[in-house]
Amino acid sequence: MFGKLAADALGLSNVGIVVKPADYDKVDADDYVMHEDNEKIYFLIKSKSDEYCFTNLALIHLDGTSATSKKRVLRRFSYDKHKISNVALETAGTIDLDVEIKFTIGEQYYSIDVNKKHLEELKDLYKALLKIASITHENEIALQHARESLTVAQSVLGRGQQADAAAQFKSINQYAFDWLMDAREKYVVKDFGKVFEKYIYN
Repeated sequence: MFGKLAADALGLSNVGIVVKPADYDKVDADDYVMHEDNEKIYFLIKSKSDEYCFTNLALIHLDGTSATSKKRVLRRFSYDKHKISNVALETAGTIDLDVEIKFTIGEQYYSIDVNKKHLEELKDLYKALLKIASITHENEIALQHARESLTVAQSVLGRGQQADAAAQFKSINQYAFDWLMDAREKYVVKDFGKVFEKYIYN
């Protein structure tokens, strides 16, 4: 585990560094990755007090109040429940030592300072987050269209003669349930491993 001494040895500050894949097993966030469910780390930013771990399923944020305190707050934002939006990358000026990756996930806004030597890696993360935001947005629209088309179909069926109202209701209800579950399966993405593979490892 990276403790305060390790952080000092690496020269970590409140400006983060991008951790190499070979060192993922040395960070605290790795303990909270659901390896049992095929969750995998694709990008990790570490400062003295915080870790931002981007997996195929979620953002795991280990929030430390300070580098000297052992108290940590763990926050987990699954991509299927917390929409990513407002993705931005702020590059460094002439005298700046850091760059910033900014985004909103669910209702939480993040602006993460990272050493400017990691700009090229952050560009890849920026593209991956932007793509996830785009996919999620388009899928929300498609899922809404699926719901609307089902409502129209139900209203049309409801106008016909119903010899057996109970059987008709049961049949329509089951069809509606199956339709919505199929639409959800198709348009609610939980695993964005392919996106990270494309942009982070390409």
